[in-house]
Amino acid sequence: MKVAVGEPCFRVRGYRYAGVACGLKESGKRDVALIVSDVPARLAASFTTNVVKAAPVLIGQERAARGWAQAILVNSGNANAYTGRDGIATARLLTRHAARLLKIDPELVIPSSTGRIGCPLPRQRVRAGVDDAVRQLAADGAARALEGMMTTDAFGKFASRRLRIDGREVEIAGLAKGAGMIAPHMATMLAYILTDAAVSAPALRRVLKEALPSSFNAIVVDGDMSTNDTVLLLANGVAGNRALTPRSRDFRGFAAAATDLMRELARMIVKDGEGATKVIDIAVRGARSQRDAERVADAIARSPLCKTAFYGGDPYAGRVVCAAGYSGARFDPGRLDVYLDDVAIVRRGVEVVRKVERAAARIAARDEYCLTLDLHGGRGTARRVTSDLTVDYVRFNSDYRT
Repeated sequence: MKVAVGEPCFRVRGYRYAGVACGLKESGKRDVALIVSDVPARLAASFTTNVVKAAPVLIGQERAARGWAQAILVNSGNANAYTGRDGIATARLLTRHAARLLKIDPELVIPSSTGRIGCPLPRQRVRAGVDDAVRQLAADGAARALEGMMTTDAFGKFASRRLRIDGREVEIAGLAKGAGMIAPHMATMLAYILTDAAVSAPALRRVLKEALPSSFNAIVVDGDMSTNDTVLLLANGVAGNRALTPRSRDFRGFAAAATDLMRELARMIVKDGEGATKVIDIAVRGARSQRDAERVADAIARSPLCKTAFYGGDPYAGRVVCAAGYSGARFDPGRLDVYLDDVAIVRRGVEVVRKVERAAARIAARDEYCLTLDLHGGRGTARRVTSDLTVDYVRFNSDYRT
């Protein structure tokens, strides 16, 4: 199966989009987005694991359990989180209003919000925004919808893939936002993956389950988890192929394309980390278990000392080894190897960076590189994608109420 990477366009058959401004953002930029499928679409979803969940997440979880959706209503500039029963009532009212205008079942409208926590969502403003968004729905409107989703993002995140299933051309496209409060197992992010393929409910759920661990669940900017994280995967079947099942000949190719797309979006989020200048791939291998490998990768990806060393381009391994040691993973420090790309800076528990200082420093100065730890203790592996920690991150988050 040949898969083509999509051009920077936003068209997927059977979907329309809009993005408008209703006054939630002081900047006056777009702050309401609407994504609508012409027909009800199969849905698989994942939400934040934070105990404190925003009103739209609570409603989204309830509706996503039915496995169908036809519209996604998004507002930015206000998270509608920690707003109590009134916040839930507001989200229900706004999705009912959107459904009435679209002439669809309110249970098929999934709400999302992103922005400041603890502030009541102005109902009338957003309601007016919904009115405008419904009027402006267009097949080529995804760029405007993407702007309506963004908060601290420096750029919009979009990717697409094309492939053939049953001899028919199928497209998968994704829109995402996110820059800060990014931790493993989701982040302050919204991601909507849309396809015109026909996909059965079990197959769609499996695709999302397989794709999340190496994409949105494997990224770190600052180690903080939000209240609003949402990933939705919709398949409306407009392409007309026979519905994919987990046993279909083309299922693996479809799943691989969706996973690749989600990894690309996730990487964009890390690259756009608030104040970030570098993207570091952390690979851990040779752990006693996958969980131990994840502990080591997470400890390094979250460590302020490691992340400031990444920023400074310092190839010194002491901070990395220290983070691995307190991660909770069991391993023999005397067997540890550490690499920057293919240059070893620790061999069998002994730092050797001084012998390769020049080559190691060149790698550490790059915008992107891979930090690999081999524990030589088993078959467990894990990967994380993280950013550096800069002065700009501190300045931004000390000034901006999130």
